[in-house]
Amino acid sequence: MHPIDWVIIALYLSWIIWTGVGHTRGSKEIEGYFLGNRSNPWWAVGLSVMATQLSAITMVGTTGQGYTDGLRFVQFYFGLPLAMVILAVTAVPFFHRARVYTAYEYLERRFDVKTRTLTSALFLLSRGLSCGTIISAPAVILSIIMGWNLTLTVLLIGIPTAIYTMLGGVQAVTWTDVKQMYVIVFGLVAVAIALVVGLPGDVSMGDALRVAGATGRMQAFDFRFTLNETYTFWSGLIGGLFLMLSYFGCDQSQVQRYLTARSEKEATSSLYMSAYWKIPLQVLVLMIGILVFVFYLFTQPPMLFNPVHESRVKQSALAGKYAETEQRFTDAFNSRRDAAKALATTDDASARAAAEATFLASDAALKAVRRDATTLVQDVTGDRTYRDVNYVFPTFVTTHLPIGLIGIVLAAIMAAAMSSIASELNALATTTVIDFYRRLVKPDAPDAHYLLVSRVATGFWGIFACVVALFATNLGSLIEVVNRFGSFFYGSILGVFMLAMATRRASGTGAFVGLMGGMALVASVAVFRPDISFLWHNVIGALGVVIVGLLVSVVVPATSTGTDAAA
Repeated sequence: MHPIDWVIIALYLSWIIWTGVGHTRGSKEIEGYFLGNRSNPWWAVGLSVMATQLSAITMVGTTGQGYTDGLRFVQFYFGLPLAMVILAVTAVPFFHRARVYTAYEYLERRFDVKTRTLTSALFLLSRGLSCGTIISAPAVILSIIMGWNLTLTVLLIGIPTAIYTMLGGVQAVTWTDVKQMYVIVFGLVAVAIALVVGLPGDVSMGDALRVAGATGRMQAFDFRFTLNETYTFWSGLIGGLFLMLSYFGCDQSQVQRYLTARSEKEATSSLYMSAYWKIPLQVLVLMIGILVFVFYLFTQPPMLFNPVHESRVKQSALAGKYAETEQRFTDAFNSRRDAAKALATTDDASARAAAEATFLASDAALKAVRRDATTLVQDVTGDRTYRDVNYVFPTFVTTHLPIGLIGIVLAAIMAAAMSSIASELNALATTTVIDFYRRLVKPDAPDAHYLLVSRVATGFWGIFACVVALFATNLGSLIEVVNRFGSFFYGSILGVFMLAMATRRASGTGAFVGLMGGMALVASVAVFRPDISFLWHNVIGALGVVIVGLLVSVVVPATSTGTDAAA
């Protein structure tokens, strides 16, 4: 990296921390600290919601997903617009009128304290794990670029974010999110432009996308109905709908965002912003991954995108075999490059079919060599879970972008990470203090005491997330990892709120037993039917909770208190 890139990153970090710390003035009491005195405009809340979603995992993991798999991942979000419409007329007015701090407070009003406590605990566990995964993405990048220890880079991302979140609360989170969103979008657009400019002079954008389409990367729809495929139209529409309903309607990190809005109407508008813009933004990120794939059709990529692993193999007893594999890789790349150029520049339909067949064969041969190289890494490191997908985009950024743009893109990745981490830490602290400490430990303390405990809780969850981050990098595609974590819990949490809001028949005991039954059902499916895609875990968990909860409620009817609360 050039000194100019370091200056850009330093200026960005200074700007964001200054912004965050500057909002401590409005955080002297818990309503200001947790909810910003319910005073934020809809557009700021909407950008904060989107920034929370668009983490560094999106920029690193989703671009890697686009590189390897194309546009199919976008089907994951097909349930999002419908979920936003449903929540706009249900959850948003419901929570605003209830004047709650957390979504889980309502569960005690409707059911009982044990249901509230268990649901809150599941949120803390799932969101704490996900927060750690979000930190791991930029930590991997910095460890590669700087040659630093992964622990150091995890702390470099996690600690400053925890500090300004501890000091400024939700206002610091919201207004830093707004600025970070600008940086993120600018960085994404700049990379897309650089990739298009980097194509060979005789290959147009249309030609490049035609070559990518030959590999299936431009296929955005898969209408097969199967429980075994994660990214299909139906899994995205149905499983994705349940996931998004739970994430935006029951997850405190999102509920807390729209509870800060000035009014119910402005909170609804903030959700519609995500409904309109999330899928186009996700397509842009995936297209960047596809363009990186196209770029590496004509410019030789590294055989391994992780230089640390490459160095270890070259220094091992398998160095000779690795050198032989590298030569095979170079030969395979040259064959694929020639085939790609022929396909891109051929206009005759019959000749194009032959060129496409040649290209696909050469692409398969290159993949086979890369698999052999991955096997060598696994043999040397003993890490059988190693995958290259999380290193594709960082390697491209640091080896092919011009001076200055590297710093901007890395600042965008850090912005994406910090915005999501800050929102998660703030939500984790809110739930810890409101649903556990104030409810069960010390219910009558002054605001100053709760503020102190909130800041301690934020620090604790920051440390917890950093520890999780050290292990998350070896779990595969980071964008899939974070959604697997969420899907294990989200469906069951959604099921409890479905019982609470959709029927008066459910009792507190029914909801509590239903929640445990839903989690047990999801765990059983994950263990005994691992072939079923994690997206369907959301449907299974939600329906399991509702069915078990209603059955138990027949035996243990709702008390008069619960029925009154529902009314």
